[in-house]
Formats: sequence, structure tokens, C-alpha cells
Amino acid sequence: MPDRKETLFLRKGRKRFFPIITLSASIVMETMRNQKGEKRMKILLCAINAKYIHSNLAVYSLRAYAGKYEEQIEIAEFTINHYVDDIMEEIYRQNPDFLGFSCYIWNIEYVKKLIRELKKLLPDTVIWVGGPEVSYDAASFLKEMFQVKGVMTGEGERSFLALLDYYIEGKGTLQEIDGITYRKEKGEIGANPCTDFLTMDELPFMYQNMSEFKNKIVYYESSRGCPFSCSYCLSSIDKKVRFRSLDLVERELQFFLDQKVPQVKFVDRTFNCNHRHAVGIWNYIKEHDNGITNFHFEIAADLLNEEELKILSQMRPGLVQLEIGVQTTNMQTLKEINRKTDLEKIKQITAKIHSFGNIHQHLDLIAGLPYEGYDSLIQSFCEIYKMRPNQLQLGFLKVLKGSKMYHKAEEYGISYRSFPQYEVLFTKWLSHDELLNLKKVEEMVEVYYNSFQFSHTIHALEKEFSNPFEMFLKLGEYYEKKGLNHLNHSRMGRFEILRDFILELKTGKEKWYEEWMIFDLYLRENSKSRPNWAKDCGTWKEFTAWICKKEERQPEYLTGYEGYTYRQIIKMTHLEIFSINVLGEGERKETAVLFDYRKKDPLNGNASVYQIEKIK
Repeated sequence: MPDRKETLFLRKGRKRFFPIITLSASIVMETMRNQKGEKRMKILLCAINAKYIHSNLAVYSLRAYAGKYEEQIEIAEFTINHYVDDIMEEIYRQNPDFLGFSCYIWNIEYVKKLIRELKKLLPDTVIWVGGPEVSYDAASFLKEMFQVKGVMTGEGERSFLALLDYYIEGKGTLQEIDGITYRKEKGEIGANPCTDFLTMDELPFMYQNMSEFKNKIVYYESSRGCPFSCSYCLSSIDKKVRFRSLDLVERELQFFLDQKVPQVKFVDRTFNCNHRHAVGIWNYIKEHDNGITNFHFEIAADLLNEEELKILSQMRPGLVQLEIGVQTTNMQTLKEINRKTDLEKIKQITAKIHSFGNIHQHLDLIAGLPYEGYDSLIQSFCEIYKMRPNQLQLGFLKVLKGSKMYHKAEEYGISYRSFPQYEVLFTKWLSHDELLNLKKVEEMVEVYYNSFQFSHTIHALEKEFSNPFEMFLKLGEYYEKKGLNHLNHSRMGRFEILRDFILELKTGKEKWYEEWMIFDLYLRENSKSRPNWAKDCGTWKEFTAWICKKEERQPEYLTGYEGYTYRQIIKMTHLEIFSINVLGEGERKETAVLFDYRKKDPLNGNASVYQIEKIK
């Protein structure tokens, strides 16, 4: 077999990227072991991720826990955007003895399709699966997928190691392995229950060669389990919360900091449910900040105390970002889904964090929950929007197998898709037509709010509507009416659509909105092209040169441009003269604004801006 280095494989004529597994060292080792007469297997753990930027924590954890067999274990990560044929070809070339798949709602149909075809090509390969999408009703999955030998139904690490002991060293029997459902020799299905959970300190640190994660989000868990019982979430099933020792966590975080990893995303279900644990980690991150790495946490805002808020207030802008699941502001709904939430405290805490000016806040809302109809959803949306999160995620209920919501779906009149991702279609309280309206709002929020690219225009536009929900809905309806949905639009194209939408409103302030849009355009990037409706910036060319000459001699606004000539500064910055005060409330006042692209806001990527007081 030829020696193949780790690289990205590109099929000529088609954009198909997928990883080639590093084989050279393991091939040599396999040959040596075979010469000694020792049994050796080729084990391939396969992850099909939703996006290229994602990585799969599970397969790396399995490999780390089965460390004594690490030389025999390879990992292959793909995405659901790859062609099935290409992944089949790559796995076929690897010709593994043991093939494992990590299964989730976003990849299960893809994985099943792969398994059916791979078993024809690799009849001697034993196939195992694990993950939340196959664990709940593993026996049914095995009845459907005769190509699969078994399902790891628990956390996985201990079961995986026991399976390798069984297959490689012949230790014990399948009947003795905890946490698996498997096909017996005559085809009947056996199920072994899970026993005790692992302690978090038993799990080895899984990251070694960070080149495997270049340009990817790195996931990390300092705890497992969740103390809460939200009925739509599978984490509520595992009530035993376990924490990794702080000294271990600190050493592992330091590894990420030393490696200058761009982003570490904690997957702890409610990171701050243990105050001592949260304070220890946040203090360490604050004190050892490398100026690069960002840490993401999913928290319950109403659990934050003054000590934690003080630590957060002292962090470098962009060091941490917080995801806060509000889900709904309907009190009856919150009670029904077993979600203990102090809404008033959430509002107070998010406002306080917002005042710090250093932390990105991402707030979540779920549509389709029991007792929440259309009007209630509008109210929930508007209340959360009023909190001014950096991002607002309007999601839709997914009825996950094994969750309390799954068992009560019929009682609630919740109809949902029969196939993954099991998304809600309608409920007793919410019709499908109303849900489609929410989909329009979701898309417009994603494009015009969460992108940060139209912030000031959208903020000004809110005043033309009774509430922000109506604004996004009308914008979504405009897209639908003009046949603009499901098309790829450039950023400039989105500005043109927004302008046309505003023109149809006939507000009488169309020229003002054009200036807001120009402000948003240059706030994000030093665009070399301008809309045909924008003013000719050549009219203030001399003023721009005067300002930049002044900044070259004696900086008043720009710092960090030492050594650059005024001509270079002109190219590196942008100066725009507006007929309204774009830095205020839009009152009629000629305003000159200088955009500095060397200093960008780490929370939204916007340039720093300076109002030039005296225009000469």
C-alpha cells in the first residue's frame, strides 16, 4: 500500500473535499506486529459533521480512553455536504476491520445510507454505532439496520474499550460488556444495561496534535449531566452532574492557550450550575488570557452571582461569549416544560452584562412549545429582542426520542416530522401557517440582525413598525413576494433589497435610510464599490486628504499608523460625510465619520469610528 500523508483530497472537476487518513506510521507498525504474530485490527471511527468548521468530540474521546490501542485507531471526519460516493470510496480504501459511526439527528439518514452500501463492499467489516440518535431505541435500529453489529447505548468510552478488548485480545464476551445492544450469533438482539457513569477525571485529555483542528472549533467538556429537567432536552435524562477537577481543567485550558486555539467551545449543558467550578475556570481564563483564544459557554443567566459578574466584567473584550437559553417568556409554558427560570433576573443580568461592553451574548427562543401560541411567541420574541442580544436565535422545537416532550407529544397535539430532525409542524396552539410566518422571521433575523452587517439601519427601521417582529415578518413577506427566497445574495445585493423594501414603505425618510445603509456598509468593510444611489465621495476628496495628512503628522484619532504616509492612510481607512448624525439618533446634522479598520470591535467585527468635529 502506498505511503499517504495527511492532506485534503480534491477530486478533479468537482469540489469534493475530505480528509485522507495518515497511514504511513500505522502501516509500518502493523507490519511489525504481524511479524511478531500478534493480532492487530484496523479500527476506523467515522464522524459526519454538520459543517467543516465543526469537530466531533465523541470520536476523539473514544480514541483517548482506549489509549492502549491508539496506534490501531484512525479517525475520519467528513461533513453532510460531502458526496456519499466519495466517503464510501475513502472508507473502502481504508478497509477497516472495525468501523464505528457517531450518530446525531443531523447525520443519521446519511450514516444509514453509507452503512447499507459499505456492508456490500466490506462484508467482513464489523460495524458499530453510538450517539444520541441511536441510543434510545437501539433494538429497533438494529432490526432496521441488519448491517450493524451493535449500538453503544451509554456514554461510550468504557463500552468502546471493552469492545476492543473483546475483538483484539479475545477478552470476555459481548454479553459481559455494559452499555451495549448487539446482535447475537443467531440474529436475536441482546441488550446490556449501563452501570455506573464514569467520573470526569477518568477521561484522558483527548487533544494532542492541534494541526488536526486547524480552522475548526475545538469542543471541550468540564462536566457531564444537567441538574435541570427541561422536557424537550435529552440532557434532563442524565441527572447525575459530574465535574472535572479544576487542576485538570486548568492544565488542559493552558494547552489550548499555549497552542493559541482560536475558539474553545465548552459543551457543558449548564456551565454555571456549580459556582465554585465556574468561578475557578473563569478566573483562570481571565488571568491567563493570551489575547487570541475565545471561550464559549452555555449558561443560565439567572444563576449568575455578583462574584461571577465581577469576573466577567474584567475580561478582555471577546475573551468569552455566553449562550443563554431563554426559550420563552410565557410563564405557563415554562412551568409545563419544567424549566425553572427567573425571567426578571435574566433581563437584569443580561442588561448588566451588556453594560460591560466586553461579552457577546447569544439568546435563544424556541417555537412550538406547549401552551405557547402565535401571539405569545410574538411577545416572547419582542421581550427577548428588547434585551439587545448580540445574536437572537429563533429555533423550532425538535421532538427528540426519549425526551419527556416525545412521550407527551400526543397529549400536546404536537405534530412533528417523522424523520430527523423531528421538527415541529404544528401544535394545539400554533398552526402550520403561523409556523411558516415564524420561519420567515427566523431567516430575516439571521440575515439582517445576527450578521451585524445592517445593525444601524435595522435599529432605525424599527421605529416604522409597531414591534420588531412585525418588521422582520414584513421583510420576510417582501422576500417571498419578490421571489427572493432560496437565492444566494451578495452583501451589496442585500442592501439593494433592503433599500427597495424601505422605498415601498414610503416613510418620507428614504434618503436618511440610504445614509444609514452607507454607514453600515463601511462600518463592516472598506468597500471599494459603492451603490449607484450613494453620494459621490469624490466631493470630499480634499477634506479626506487634509485629515489624513494631519493624522500622519500628529495623530488625533488614528493610532497604530506610524510609518505610513497619508496616501497609505487614505487607502487603509475611509471617510464619509453624512447629512444626518449617524452616530446619534439620526437628527439632521452634517457629520463627518472616519472609519478605522485596524481597530475592530471583537464582539461584532465592526470598525472603530470617529466623528470629525470640524469640517474645513
